[in-house]
Amino acid sequence: MLTLVGEHLSNAEIGAQLYISVRTVETHVSSLLRKLGAADRRGLAQLAAEWSRAAHGGVPAPSLPSPVTTFIGRTRELAALTAAVREHRQVSAVGPGGVGKTRLALAVAEAAAGDFGDGVWFVDLVPVTDPGMVGAAVAAAVGIGEQQGRGMDDSVVAALADRRALLVLDNCEHVRDGVAPFLERLLAACPRLTVLATSRARLTVPFERVHPVGPLSLDGEGDSDAVALLLERASAVGWPVAPEQRVRAAAICRGLDGVALAIELAAARLPALGLDGLAEVLPDQLRLLTGGARAEDRHRSVRAMLDWSHALLEPGDRALLRRIAVFVSPFTVDAARRVAGFAPSETAMVVDALARLTEQSLLTLVPSPGGTRYRTLETIRQYGSERLAESGELDDVRARHLAWSLTVATGLAGARPSGTWRGDFDAAADDMRAALGWAAERPGHRGEAHDLAIALAQLTFTRNLAGESQQRYEQAASLAGDPAATRVALRQAAAVAGCRQDGDGMYRLYRAAAEAATNPGDTARDLATAAAVTYRFSGAFTQPPASGEAARLLDEARGLAGDDPAAQAAVALAACGVLNEAVVPQATALAEEAVELATRTGDPLALSAALDALTAVQAWAGDTFATAATTRKRVELLASLPVTPASAHERVNALSEAAETSVGVGDLHAARRWGEQLRDLPLLAERGDFATSRLLVADALSGNVADVLTGSGRFRDAWERTGSLPAPDLATAAAAVAMVHGLRGDDGARAEWLSIVAAMAPEQGAGFSAVFDAIVRLHHGHADLALPGLRAEPGEMGEWAIWVWQHWYVALRAEASVLTGHPEASDRIGAARAIVAGNPVAEALLDRARALLDGDRDGLLAAAASFEAAGCGYQRARTLVLAGGEHAAAGADALAELGLARP
Repeated sequence: MLTLVGEHLSNAEIGAQLYISVRTVETHVSSLLRKLGAADRRGLAQLAAEWSRAAHGGVPAPSLPSPVTTFIGRTRELAALTAAVREHRQVSAVGPGGVGKTRLALAVAEAAAGDFGDGVWFVDLVPVTDPGMVGAAVAAAVGIGEQQGRGMDDSVVAALADRRALLVLDNCEHVRDGVAPFLERLLAACPRLTVLATSRARLTVPFERVHPVGPLSLDGEGDSDAVALLLERASAVGWPVAPEQRVRAAAICRGLDGVALAIELAAARLPALGLDGLAEVLPDQLRLLTGGARAEDRHRSVRAMLDWSHALLEPGDRALLRRIAVFVSPFTVDAARRVAGFAPSETAMVVDALARLTEQSLLTLVPSPGGTRYRTLETIRQYGSERLAESGELDDVRARHLAWSLTVATGLAGARPSGTWRGDFDAAADDMRAALGWAAERPGHRGEAHDLAIALAQLTFTRNLAGESQQRYEQAASLAGDPAATRVALRQAAAVAGCRQDGDGMYRLYRAAAEAATNPGDTARDLATAAAVTYRFSGAFTQPPASGEAARLLDEARGLAGDDPAAQAAVALAACGVLNEAVVPQATALAEEAVELATRTGDPLALSAALDALTAVQAWAGDTFATAATTRKRVELLASLPVTPASAHERVNALSEAAETSVGVGDLHAARRWGEQLRDLPLLAERGDFATSRLLVADALSGNVADVLTGSGRFRDAWERTGSLPAPDLATAAAAVAMVHGLRGDDGARAEWLSIVAAMAPEQGAGFSAVFDAIVRLHHGHADLALPGLRAEPGEMGEWAIWVWQHWYVALRAEASVLTGHPEASDRIGAARAIVAGNPVAEALLDRARALLDGDRDGLLAAAASFEAAGCGYQRARTLVLAGGEHAAAGADALAELGLARP
């Protein structure tokens, strides 16, 4: 299971491969999340990759890259920096390039790992070219997915808020403007988190403790840390140094100022020159290449060593080294050939050149599931970039890098239905981002930049990086060459904002699309859509528009719509937003008009939105069956549509409502089916709370206790990882879990979940709370306590409660009235029948109530059979208990099988 998660497969794809149900996959994934302490599926995928490397001979430390060489020397520095990390919240290891900061930081992280029970993570910031993407890099390393309604930075803060963990941020210097504010916010919100950063300059953030990292020690003639490093690396390349040559080795190390990278580069030359040849040649080369006098900046030694190594390369190898410097992530042979500008017939030459550069320690080999990749150390990459600029080739190579990135991006976008594209995207994403950042600033490449931004937006959306997807669509809009393309990108960005539960963003972007439009019909459509957002997704706003603003937009749109069908449909939809239950006939007429106009457009998404408006009117009118039928029609309409941000947004909304309304009409089979489809949507892969919420309710009412207990763990974990914020749309699921614990007789767990309900929805709950509370009290024989909670007349219930819970409420109210001997019990049964007719569960509840009132055992057994047919195993078992005699024992056994307490 972990292996398949590591291959980035969805639950449905995993189930197909293993020939098991999606529900079983969900159970196993939830178990893995808990047992392995992963934040989400990204964390599991990361663990899978690390364990796979270990199984093939690697020895990786948890969440830390596995060094390919041993750590030499720096005993005192290692101890001092480790102590600093244990005592201070943010430590910066600061020193020149090539001095060994990264290797020291890894050793510190490994040494201190035992003090950080919640994890140690390494974040390589070299591939990050946009300061705004620092949080995304941290999220990728830690395994944190973006949470709905939050940006990636917010998701990271929430996920790490209470963790005792160590975060190693490597190579911060080029994105200090992004690292500093991110760290300041992260450390303020995560009091148990410690950060170890490496940089060429201090970060100047609160809590920072600067630890200078200097060259390796040069004390002694042959036993210093610098000499030990040279000797170890010499042995590694098959050129061991004899004891009598250590003095000469020490002289070489002094000439290189003890800088680790310079020593490693020198060691790589030993097979060609030997120690004597290196000792004779190197001093003159360094003196010539540094201009004579030794500079105080130790980085000059690295530059001199690089200059010397570069001068010894063949011309073709030099060209390749400087051209591949544009890659910010590990790259393949084919990618190097294309970007470096070599023909396909020259592939073998490129392979040989890469091998020679690797032998000279100018590249490192990176094994990966997709084949061998090569990586350039950051110091060497920067050196290569300088050489590339000096050669006058920079723009040409950048242009080829852009073309390669665009080819990869469009190819991956076309391959998205397959399960293998995700890993390929992750490997190339940072290079795509870097290419886009370069091209966006160059007018001559504006068209390619626009196309790459669109491809990245599509890929990141499918990869569940919705925040970046919205950003890329907005970037594409700014790069578009004509108003039509601008408007298309802005509308896509608005749809992604909707998927993120960002109502403010949707509203802003649809208004921007209206401003970009060049004809009145398009302007009207987007203005009306912005107005409709304010009521369709009112719960997604952090700051709703000013009172009357949506109405003004609607008026303006109405004046511009003309005879444009799409604009007319959008205006009709927006008009539904000003309605309320006081004008149900008028509301119904306008909603039906909106549906008719949307149907004429032939646009299924416009029709889905109009059907949603009709659903709201039907809910206001208390027509539960019509509401359920309309939501079912929406689901069927959207089922076959290609996955786009707009269709995904509509489908999440439709499935959620379909599951709820199916509960309302007693169709628990459908409620579970829609709940399962909602849970399995890729868009909700990182949103375990919302994804499982509708299914938890259906399972709880059906009596699927084991599934509720399993699913509730993921549900609660996911909600807590978001910071345990108020979430009214989740409260029903939490109340359903509380009900199950109540039926189990676990009062402590029930009280705990009821406190979660209160935290999620402090101002809601009258409908579902009354129903769930009544079920528990009736189960334990406390009808006298259940009835007061059902005192309100059905007509006094709010719109939301009527929509889903009216049938359950009136049926349970009738039963509680019977069991307490209420004088109106018979009348309440009769009145309820007129409301619930056609609801199999509610009708069975009323049949049971009438049988109890009449003392009719056969009627009770008939009700038990009705419950069984309706998929309501719990109510069937309880009905058998109420029937008494030999049936009571069978009912008690059925309750025990379900995991529930006997009344």
